[in-house]
Amino acid sequence: MAKHNVHIGSALDDLLAEDGVLEEVSARAIKRVIAWQLREAMQAQGVTKTVMAQRMHTSRSMLDRLLDDTDTGLTIDTLSRAARALGYRVKVELAAA
Repeated sequence: MAKHNVHIGSALDDLLAEDGVLEEVSARAIKRVIAWQLREAMQAQGVTKTVMAQRMHTSRSMLDRLLDDTDTGLTIDTLSRAARALGYRVKVELAAA
């Protein structure tokens, strides 16, 4: 008799939650999107990393951490300063689990 796979038909979120890594994976996914959006906006406006760091009143190394897909240590303040430096604003909302 064939073994029934309990994961067939289940959601990826359920599998990640079962493995205890859902929060970590979600944080990395959010950070990847934010970093990508910032890099795209910088490129579209022709803003270099040096200029961006100056606009944010921060160091180039801090900006590199902000644009690093894998560094999830991002504060709302840093994100807001980056958005303002490019003429954007941050919109954050909570969603039901």
